[in-house]
Amino acid sequence: FALIKKDKVRLTAALDLTALGFLIGQCVGRWGNFINREAFGAETDSFLRMGLMNKLGEVTYHHPTFLYESLWNLCGFVLLHFLSKKRRYDGQIALGYVAWYGLGRAMIEGLRTDSLWWGPFRVSQLLAAASCLAAVAVLVVMALRKPDPENLFVNVVAKREASALEAAEA
Repeated sequence: FALIKKDKVRLTAALDLTALGFLIGQCVGRWGNFINREAFGAETDSFLRMGLMNKLGEVTYHHPTFLYESLWNLCGFVLLHFLSKKRRYDGQIALGYVAWYGLGRAMIEGLRTDSLWWGPFRVSQLLAAASCLAAVAVLVVMALRKPDPENLFVNVVAKREASALEAAEA
């Protein structure tokens, strides 16, 4: 945050930049769950099942939720990367990340067996769904406002630099 403040970068513009990195990091990071044999789902006979040997030497097959989430995050990265070229306001990609990740996590968390429960609800699933809904609500409100892409931080900086260059040449 010190660099953002020092260089006078809008926080929402910086969040847009980091959102894509978060998706790649989470895509790769989920494979740590595979290596640690954790965060897998319930038993299944799905073709995408993953075999795990228990303490008795028996193999049981489970949903590879790490794989589902890794692929979900990879798809989100590709989608948001292409949408980032058409963004209309700073923070739009970050909101897209929160909506995408929250939606995927809310669905995939339902398959896991190691969830933290708060009464009848999985805490992670509840938080993911709430964050997705909040991000979608803000995206809808912003779409209705029809923000001007000229106010994007990158466009403001480009104008400022062009003006400075013209002043220096004159």
